[in-house]
Order: sequence, then structure tokens, then C-alpha cells
Amino acid sequence: MRWVKRVGAGLLWLVVLLCLAIAIVPDFLDARYYRGPVSDHFDGERFINPDGADDALAPPGGTGALLRYVTARDNRPVWPDRVAVTPAKPPARVEGERMLATWVGHAAVLVQTNGLNILTDPVWSKSAGPFGIGPTRVAEPGIRFADLPKIDLILVSHDHYDHMDLTTLRKLWDRDHPLIVTSLGNDSVIGQAGVPARALDWGGEVAVRPGVSVVVNRSHHWDSRWFADRNRALWSGFVVRLPGGNLFFAGDTGAGDLKWADQAASYGPIRLALIPIGAFRFTAGQMAAGSHVGPVDAVEVYRRLGAAQAIAIHWGTFRLSYEGWDTPPRLLAAAEACTGQRGFSAVRIGRTVDVPAFAPQSARPAMTRGDLLRCLATPAVSALR
Repeated sequence: MRWVKRVGAGLLWLVVLLCLAIAIVPDFLDARYYRGPVSDHFDGERFINPDGADDALAPPGGTGALLRYVTARDNRPVWPDRVAVTPAKPPARVEGERMLATWVGHAAVLVQTNGLNILTDPVWSKSAGPFGIGPTRVAEPGIRFADLPKIDLILVSHDHYDHMDLTTLRKLWDRDHPLIVTSLGNDSVIGQAGVPARALDWGGEVAVRPGVSVVVNRSHHWDSRWFADRNRALWSGFVVRLPGGNLFFAGDTGAGDLKWADQAASYGPIRLALIPIGAFRFTAGQMAAGSHVGPVDAVEVYRRLGAAQAIAIHWGTFRLSYEGWDTPPRLLAAAEACTGQRGFSAVRIGRTVDVPAFAPQSARPAMTRGDLLRCLATPAVSALR
């Protein structure tokens, strides 16, 4: 039994060393996904966050904390091996301004309205990583692929494996030939699967049909498929302009200067926002990571958007960080109680939400981050891990 543990530990450390080697000497794995003019977020070689860079490979605590996280020796809360899911069976179409939204899991959401079936960051694979190696699902997709209606529009925020699943994209393309909208450089990665995509810069807009278009919106993140190709493609959120109120999909983002949320709001009233709340904690008590908003910042995103309704995404599917499985929605509920907000909720995977018609929300007074953290300094919140 002892030799089995030693072999297992040895293999685990081998994986860690290989990952570090890929990050240090990976020139042969580098790739140029995009060539274009220099801008405030592209230096001619790689994309950058104009509101300040975040070293996504160095979580709080430095290299030691990273190694403890990779080797699961960071005293992290236990996650369930499996979460029960009752998959939805959505209708073929939803006509008119009625809107249905079904959380498939992680950042994948099916939104049906105006006769369109819109899918965000679709991932149906069992794991999120190359060659099937990576975080494994604890929750099956909220819609079985066979029950997925014909998809017209797919939004792909960036090229991380938990958001860009080439296997799923290929299956959707072969079956439905949808319009796939993404940001600069990601079309090259998607093209490796033989799938065409329309790639736009931040602020770019593409028409879907009369009265419906997609605007690519700034976010605060990073990208990589192989570490060496870091920031060779751009990351983004999206605003889908729709009769009856817009759809906002944040993609994967940290707070940064939060002006990206103001920009999204400038394109018109937002009926439904899809806002991430998970993968924000890498050490005990942490409330946000540089490239991921947690509930504390998500409520401010919701306020700035002025959205009528919001659904919490990016939690409870793949374990990507330290926090407990249900900490994000519990902390979101506490943050909403502090701010007095309504309409931003965490729903179970596979639940279909009938989104109300757009109605302007009453003014939401800003609450400073410091004041919100002081409000959250309760025994109940402190006990969340």
C-alpha cells in the first residue's frame, strides 16, 4: 500500500513538473492566432488588459500556494463527487418576445427568444482540458445534447478549455451550422476543428437578422491553450441586441476597472445578464481573483448593467479553485441582502427560467466595496469556505 502511495505521489509531481516546464520552455508550442494593428489592448504580439494586467498563473500566496492547489494539499473544502441534475427538454423555438433561459452548467446557457436559439460557451465534454485531462464535471449538462434544439447563434468568450470545447463546437457545427461569434484570434483556434467562426474586436458588431445583432464587449481576463500561447487570442463578453431588451453574457472576467459593464449598458436596456460568480477563491477568505469576479464584485456588475434580471453562472460544474461547491450562491445571497438588490439569482443546472418582460429597475444606490465587505463580516459569511 505504501508503494502505491509513493507511485501516485511521484506521478502527481511529474504532472506538476511537466506543467511548469510547459510554462518555462514551450516555444515550440507557441502559436500566432492573430495578426493586426497595435491598439490599446494589442501590442502587435499579444493581447493585454488596458485597465491593468493580472498574473493569472500566480494566485495569492505565490508559487507555494499554486503547488499546494495543484496537489490538493491546501486544506480545500470537499466537493461532491456528483451533483444530481434533472435535464431540461427545451422547446424547439420560442417565438416573439417571450424569453426562456436554461443553465446547462458552468458558462453554458441556452437562451430562446424571438425565434432564435442562442448558446453561450457550450461545453458538453466530461472534462475541461487537453486530451481529456483536466477538471472533471461534477454535474452533467442541464440539457442532454440529443434534446438540444437547433442552435442558431453561439457566443464563445475565449479559448480556455472550460469555455471553448472544440469537440462540442464541431458537433454543433456538423448538426446545425450556427453563426459562431467570438473575439480576435479565437477563430483560428476554432478553425483547428474545421469550424468557421466570425471574430471581432471589442466594440465590433455583427448582424444576425433584422433587429438582432451581437456586439463584442470588453472583459478583463487572459487566454491560453498551451501556456506558451498566452494572450495570443482576445477575451470578451457579448451584448445581443434584441427586441424587448438585450442579453448580456459576461463570459469569463475579473473586475478590472469595471468600465466594461458600463460599456455593455450603453448598448441599450439589458433584460437578462449572465454573470459569473465562481472560481474566485484560491486562499481562505479571498473575495476575488484578478481574472474572476466573485459575488462581491458580481453584484456591482449587476448594478452597473442596470439589468432587469441576472442568472449566476461559472460555478458548481468544474472545480477550478479553492471555495466550497455552494459557497458562490450562498455568498451571492448574502451580498444581495446587503445591497438590497433583487433579480440576480443562482438557479440549479437544468432549470428553465421564464424571463419576465423587460421593466426598468428602480435606481440602485452604489455601495462601496469596503462597505459591502463590512456588511458581509458576519459569523455566517466568515464560516463559508
